[in-house]
Amino acid sequence: MLLPLVGVLLLGGVATAGASIVTVVLMVNTAPLALPRLCGVLALFFGSSAAAVYCYGWLSVTLGGPFPALCDDRTGSGAASAGVVQEYWPLRSACVYADGATVEHVSVSVNVLVCLTAGLAVVLACAGVVLRRRVRPVRDGRANS
Repeated sequence: MLLPLVGVLLLGGVATAGASIVTVVLMVNTAPLALPRLCGVLALFFGSSAAAVYCYGWLSVTLGGPFPALCDDRTGSGAASAGVVQEYWPLRSACVYADGATVEHVSVSVNVLVCLTAGLAVVLACAGVVLRRRVRPVRDGRANS
């Protein structure tokens, strides 16, 4: 049940990121550039990118990652393989051996990329809110407060 949902979230994140890029290009080509709206669209882009990267990593962990081909039967010290550990946050697949040694196969770069893009989305959303509050719309020749 969860596997198709994560797949749909992955496709939705990729589609939303693509639509966000098109929207940014169209916004930049128009004459009056609304900075709060641009921040909002960029926040949507980075947020959907973070969701897509996390769902990709989640699917790679769930579907077995590079296993069993990369797990050796024994370590250099001769310890036998005890199993495979999978965690979903942080995304991690590891071969565990009898002596306690682990060999991770999903890189940290996926987690760094997810945290970086999600952090940028939060910062841009906050910047958009601050800019929106600073810019007062003018109606009927006077500023609203």
